[in-house]
Amino acid sequence: MCRNIKPLFNFTPPATDDDIRAAALQFVRKIAGTRKPSKQNSDAFDVAVEEIFQSSRRMLEGLVATTPPRDRARFEAMKKLRFRKAEAR
Repeated sequence: MCRNIKPLFNFTPPATDDDIRAAALQFVRKIAGTRKPSKQNSDAFDVAVEEIFQSSRRMLEGLVATTPPRDRARFEAMKKLRFRKAEAR
């Protein structure tokens, strides 16, 4: 999985459409193997991002949490702390 794609489910505040679209874009970039498609491939690239965005949004809306929501700011802070610790080794 691409390291730039963040977990989006069961957080406070909930994921926004911008968060979901950014994850879809990262996924398509990873699959395509390119950050920016050629002019010939840009339509297919854009369609894929939109389809994955819509599918991901439907999935997130349909999921049911069995645990209390996690705090997004705390989650990100813990992730940065783990990165710093790994970097120090």
